[in-house]
Amino acid sequence: MSRILIVEDEPRLSQLMADYLQHANFHTEQTDSAWTAMALAKEERFQAILLDLMLPDGDGMEVCKAIRRHSQVPILMVTARVDEVDRLLGLELGADDYICKPFSPREVVARVKAVLRRANPQPDSAGPTLTLDDERYEAVMGTQRVALTAIEFALLATLSRHPGRIWSRDQLMDEIYQDHRVVSDRTIDSHIRKLRRKLSDGDDASHDWIGSVYGVGYRLEQP
Repeated sequence: MSRILIVEDEPRLSQLMADYLQHANFHTEQTDSAWTAMALAKEERFQAILLDLMLPDGDGMEVCKAIRRHSQVPILMVTARVDEVDRLLGLELGADDYICKPFSPREVVARVKAVLRRANPQPDSAGPTLTLDDERYEAVMGTQRVALTAIEFALLATLSRHPGRIWSRDQLMDEIYQDHRVVSDRTIDSHIRKLRRKLSDGDDASHDWIGSVYGVGYRLEQP
């Protein structure tokens, strides 16, 4: 049974998350303290941590940074602070995902399960595979080849470098437009839509290769 550490200073919210996770067959432990969270993460073995950004005795980002010094345990940051600067800073410190308040407890369970799937891919999975052909500017899914434009290929290659990592639009633009041309950040959205449409025509149209995180950016989804 996977063990989830809940770090949240609102007792009712903490208990609500615990109840739903336990109903989904997770074992949970709860604390409202940044210092206790760091100690538990160092001494105990958890499969994921739900970490509130604002705690009575510390900042969740500092907790995340401290945990990352010794552990790669998946961390989902829980926050009511939705501005993108905080989001990107959290990602740079090593957070794996965000959950924004207010949220549905079912969403918490779904996000935890998704993070655990990405962290522990099944080696015997018969899911689709995606590779890139640098010479032909093509994505290869099984036996299906998908022709891409130079921009689409660069976009997919960037996302593929770190599957599961969330890239902001600005980060993707910096990677793709290395001549520093001025383009709208919505240009990335347009390329993503076209890329998704092309990939959905491959051998496995049921798998959405590119996931979006509202207000943050995009990531490559592993099967």
